[in-house]
Amino acid sequence: MTPSVWLLFFCQALTNLAIIGQAAMSALIGYSLAPDKALATVPYAVQMAAMMSASIPAGAVFARLGRRPGFLLGAGSALAASLVFAVAVWRGDFVLYCVGSVPAGLAFGIAQHYRFAAAEVAAPHARPRAIALVMAGGILAAIVGPELVKDTKALAAPLLFLGTYLVLAIPPLVTMLLLSVARLPPPPPRVAAPTPLAAIIARPDFLVAAIAGLVAYGSMNLIMTSTPLQMMACGYGVNDAVNVIRWHSIAMYAPGFITGPLIARYGARPVVTAGGVLILLCAMTAWAGNGYDVFVVELVLLGVGWNFMFVGATALLSLAHAPEERVRAQAANDFLVFGTVTCTALLSGVLHRYAGWLTLNAGVMPGVAVALALVAWQRARSRTARLAFE
Repeated sequence: MTPSVWLLFFCQALTNLAIIGQAAMSALIGYSLAPDKALATVPYAVQMAAMMSASIPAGAVFARLGRRPGFLLGAGSALAASLVFAVAVWRGDFVLYCVGSVPAGLAFGIAQHYRFAAAEVAAPHARPRAIALVMAGGILAAIVGPELVKDTKALAAPLLFLGTYLVLAIPPLVTMLLLSVARLPPPPPRVAAPTPLAAIIARPDFLVAAIAGLVAYGSMNLIMTSTPLQMMACGYGVNDAVNVIRWHSIAMYAPGFITGPLIARYGARPVVTAGGVLILLCAMTAWAGNGYDVFVVELVLLGVGWNFMFVGATALLSLAHAPEERVRAQAANDFLVFGTVTCTALLSGVLHRYAGWLTLNAGVMPGVAVALALVAWQRARSRTARLAFE
């Protein structure tokens, strides 16, 4: 892999440090500050809405100015988010905490393009490995992030998590330094008559890739966001919930070191299918009870399933557009994916409070089944087209 791919790996790791920390803290802080406990996951939903909203303007910035200015904008947003979160916790202000979710979501939305940039700087045969490797940068954050939350949550006692947000202001500054030396691709070539976005989205290959990606991320987010709430309802403490999120995060990103080679050997569609099966197994595990080990097993299955399904979907997307269409196709894909994630973040707290943990888990199954059916249809369609060509 080129040095630029490794720099993107570390940029992704630093960004995911805040993402994982926020996943562990957001619902707990929201629960403590919200006037209605059903609103506990609203800050995370606002963050996901901002992430979705970032997709189109980020695509415009990348298309006009290139990758470096866009990524620097994302790092600046992450810095602003950490500081606003810190002030919100200091003041005990739920509305301001929701406001802090906006720059956080913008930063995370822009950071999703690290995987696309990795594919662009890698040789064509190495693109699946480059995508998976950059996403594997989250493994460093998965190991460090939960420990950072535990070690800093009482740093500014009695205001829990204030110290954590102040510490999380450092990684965006380091990211800016790395971006200043990375060799990143220039803006894509301009064309006189670009393909209409509607035509790109209507392609069957694009739709299958986007649906697989949104089902993977939406299912993962629905279950993960409410896990700390369910554990708290079962009598577990903050450190227990943080530990489960840590194992989940490791399971999300550690497979990145093998997902690329698996895609190169077997193809993206079998890997997406394996991920979907693991997410179904995760949802079924909820019926095994509320023991600590059950939560760990469920969230590990969820993490590995998300990795296989989402990385595979990203590899499928890279085959669904021409080079000059890449930024617009990527932005449209992420708009759809994170629009779904926004809905699941908002629904997660409501479903958990009013429908229960088991119903919430069962809710992911229909979407996964649809995604797997579409992947199987696409595989049969490709085989038929290949035989006809021969």
